[in-house]
Amino acid sequence: MLRKIRIPLAAVCFLLITWLFLDFTGVAHLYVGWLAKLQFLPAILALNVVVIVGLVLLTLIFGRIYCSVICPLGVMQDIIARLHPKGKNKAGRYSYSPERRWLRYAVLVLFIIAIIAGIGSFVALLEPYSSFGRIVSNLLKPLWLSGNNVLAEIAESHDSYAFYEVPIWIRSMPTFIIAAATLLVVSVLAWLGGRTYCNTICPVGSILGLLSRWSLFRVSFDVEKCRNCSACSRACKASCIDFKNHNVDYSRCVVCGDCIDKCQFGALKYDISAIHAKAGHTTASATATSSAEATIETASSQPKAKGLEAGGDSRRAFLIGTALAATTATVAQTKRKVDGGLAEIEDKKAPERKTKLTPPGSLSARNFYQHCTGCQLCVTQCPNEVLRPSTGLLTLMQPTMSYENGFCRPECTRCSEVCPAGAIRPITKEEKSSTQIGHAVWIKKNCIVLTDGVSCGNCERHCPAGAIQMVPLHPEDELGAYVPAINESKCIGCGACEYHCPARPFSAIYVEGHETHKQV
Repeated sequence: MLRKIRIPLAAVCFLLITWLFLDFTGVAHLYVGWLAKLQFLPAILALNVVVIVGLVLLTLIFGRIYCSVICPLGVMQDIIARLHPKGKNKAGRYSYSPERRWLRYAVLVLFIIAIIAGIGSFVALLEPYSSFGRIVSNLLKPLWLSGNNVLAEIAESHDSYAFYEVPIWIRSMPTFIIAAATLLVVSVLAWLGGRTYCNTICPVGSILGLLSRWSLFRVSFDVEKCRNCSACSRACKASCIDFKNHNVDYSRCVVCGDCIDKCQFGALKYDISAIHAKAGHTTASATATSSAEATIETASSQPKAKGLEAGGDSRRAFLIGTALAATTATVAQTKRKVDGGLAEIEDKKAPERKTKLTPPGSLSARNFYQHCTGCQLCVTQCPNEVLRPSTGLLTLMQPTMSYENGFCRPECTRCSEVCPAGAIRPITKEEKSSTQIGHAVWIKKNCIVLTDGVSCGNCERHCPAGAIQMVPLHPEDELGAYVPAINESKCIGCGACEYHCPARPFSAIYVEGHETHKQV
């Protein structure tokens, strides 16, 4: 019964969170955005007391059921592990292994130090929910968007606008490579050892493992019924069941129910731990059947090597195919920008900003990078293509703003609505319109008014805050060239001027960020 309840719940959570990262219409977060806020570390960083208390109580009562149902990376590992060919070993392919306590808690200590020290790139690299978000948004979403664009072309040929074409581009090559490497590492570990990643590397799994040692409901042995057949140990993807000594390592058990399902003698039950406390401490000598165990262990180990070798080749082929398909889809969807079909428009390049831009609602750069886990949800949801992963060493994979492909529209608050970690606080449209995240700076040598001798004024026309005014370059010559003058006290740093500036490859006007946001 435990397994029959867990699998549908895990499937629903997994599919909905995947949809949340794939969606580009803004619909998904209205219905399933709360699932992102249920993730453990984002809830802690956002100081979401209700969710934190709920997850702690859930673990203390039921064990690490969070890892089997709510965590998308955990469910993904179960899916990959289930694809492994079992050969003739119908009972399972795993075996008990002692806890690698030195490794899992060493990683946890480094993880906590990174959070305190503000090393966001290390935190983002290990946080499981964020790792899954990067995998979906960087590897799976290009395929998703390609399918949408194919449907859009078909619909357009039939005079229908049920679908619309969206651009596909890699926002950060380092993040793309890290997402592919993460998928490879997690997949190989899941293919070979089930929940190895969860119980050796994942810091959230280590924290919940500490709590689950005292969980009320546990998987426990009924020694009188146990026949030491090892079926439970071979079915346990967490490798935490020592059938010889009738012990279960509750810090690693993810309450999947596979062991109970495989036991043919009813020797395993999931109930209040006190019922079987005495049985759990019974030594193996009381019920040992040495010769039978040796025979079973020998038989169960024979098909393993061959299955792993075949599985490794097929898995590598799958991963390489996925990466090539994503890259091919991205290249195929990239179109050269032309003006009227005659002259090619050179792509813009991002300027060197002394201070990075962070979204309205983040309060300050320090607050933003201390809370952000680099899950890429705001990046995938940004309809203006302003957000993209940073390439800085300490802020790698955490979002930054740039205006080559769009600008931060004052009426859009999408990123503040979807952020689960409190890095971007919810704000209203009115609050955003008066939040100054930076100020515009004019670069005289790039302005086409001076380089090409033409009149422009794009920056003035498109400024929503009215912070730019065109004035004569030489005050005494009112019939001469007019250039932009910027009122920094009114500028909100939205980037409309930078985006609409026709100068290439660098805009003649760009936005310099502010460490701390202001109200204007």
